[in-house]
Amino acid sequence: MIVVTGATGNVGRALVGRLIAREHPVRALTRDPARAALPEGAEVARLDLDDPAPLFAGASRLFLYAQGAGDRTGAFLAAAREAGVRHVVMLSSGIIQDGADETHPIHVMHATVERQVRDSGLEWTFLRPNAFATNAFQWLPQIRSGDTVRGVFADAPAAPIHEDDIAAVAERALLDDGHEGAVHRLTGPEAVTHAGQVAVIGRAIGRDLRFVEVPPHEAGPDLFPHVPEGMLGVLLKTMGDMVGTEPEITRTVEKVTGAPARTFTEWAEDHAADFRR
Repeated sequence: MIVVTGATGNVGRALVGRLIAREHPVRALTRDPARAALPEGAEVARLDLDDPAPLFAGASRLFLYAQGAGDRTGAFLAAAREAGVRHVVMLSSGIIQDGADETHPIHVMHATVERQVRDSGLEWTFLRPNAFATNAFQWLPQIRSGDTVRGVFADAPAAPIHEDDIAAVAERALLDDGHEGAVHRLTGPEAVTHAGQVAVIGRAIGRDLRFVEVPPHEAGPDLFPHVPEGMLGVLLKTMGDMVGTEPEITRTVEKVTGAPARTFTEWAEDHAADFRR
């Protein structure tokens, strides 16, 4: 049995689908099982942090989303170990690397959970993706309503990774030997700017989309509805620092799974229906 936290998130949902397709038993944890809409065959259970032990009955492996257990991560991992879980694959962040700003809130959050995982006594594997292709969903409301997309730092480059490629690496790390103690840095295969991503989405949905750059001091919650309060300034600084740089590009997806990481064009084509609604 594999326990998956964050099962209704982009990566967790893709991972559950992969495991079910290969007939591996999965217990998908979510705060609202009635609305989970996960693939048939998954055992869907409510995430109960007050009594986590039953969640791990019969389980040997755990996929841990960094925010899955919040400030109770230590107790959650202890319950997993006591129940017989041997290996945890954690979805961390590419922000953790040599020379990183260790005071950055995103770094602090992920580094804290990584430390708790290391201290848990479980075998572990860390997945550290950089930019998610799903970050492009921030433009979804604008694309649905018109052909102009307002955003910051048009020329900021990234190598966005398809959520299913992250799930594919997680699947192999959970099922195959040899990933214990490994840190997998994950990216897409090519650099694409913000303006370039919008143009790619336009081609995928058959429309001519135009990116209009907004000065960062004018950017507000309307452009970043998914960003928690208090984090927008940090995010804007991170994006601004990317301008004029070359993003990290790894071949980890191909090395682990045997298939190359998918391009942002492939991601946009996979999600074209989302942008057309």
